Amino acid sequence: MSDNDVILAVDTVHATYVNAITALNGVSFEIRRGEMLALLGANGAGKTTTLKAISNLLPAERGQVSAGTIRYDGGDVSRRKPGDLVRAGLVPVLEGRHCFKSLTVEENLVTGGIGRGGRRAEINADLERVYSYFPRLREKRRTLSGLTSGGEQQMTAIGRALMSRPRLLLLDEPSMGLAPLIVQDIFQTLKKLNRETGLSILVAEQNSAVALRYADHAAVLENGVSVLSGAAADLRQREDIRAFYLGQQPPPAAKPSHLHAVA
Repeated sequence: MSDNDVILAVDTVHATYVNAITALNGVSFEIRRGEMLALLGANGAGKTTTLKAISNLLPAERGQVSAGTIRYDGGDVSRRKPGDLVRAGLVPVLEGRHCFKSLTVEENLVTGGIGRGGRRAEINADLERVYSYFPRLREKRRTLSGLTSGGEQQMTAIGRALMSRPRLLLLDEPSMGLAPLIVQDIFQTLKKLNRETGLSILVAEQNSAVALRYADHAAVLENGVSVLSGAAADLRQREDIRAFYLGQQPPPAAKPSHLHAVA
């Protein structure tokens, strides 16, 4: 694989909070252009910290990358402000379905276009594109976001990110607190975006079953360390991996070793 094929390279990243609390202790993975990668692990494994490190959002929470490198499109993310990264196409959707509750769904979406400096005609065209992927948002376009359902708020948050015209979309726990059918709908839409537009996607998830169903590759974190990576189809079929690394009931088998392990 050439460097030109890789849109994001996370290399042996260590991170701490307040210079004392270790959150990441060696996280490594790569995302190729046009790939959907699932970042898996139990609660507290380091998924959210990894996404914030990639977006250079850790300093805002008294955190810092203490070792290792993160390169987006060949450049060191630590040298760029979060807003500059968004304008360069690295767009995060943070955990918690963040919406402006007092704005309508459409007003929330428009903020994504304004944030990247889009002109009115471009914003209108992007709105139609978002509505084509999330028809429910078109139905709710005049509704205050605070009055919509959890699933609709998650769609709004993703739609607002799409209005920024991302090249790499980062999603933190998009399934959290949502009904299974809504989760499936959202992941189907993400995969459709990935296939039809070539959008690269990194999705951090505790729900390994749904993430592995739609992702191309996966990386597993355990206690802030990369422990495993491989094709999603391979990990999906391995009961021992689901048990040891994803918190499901273990089978009477030895700890997995022959898939690509990461020190």
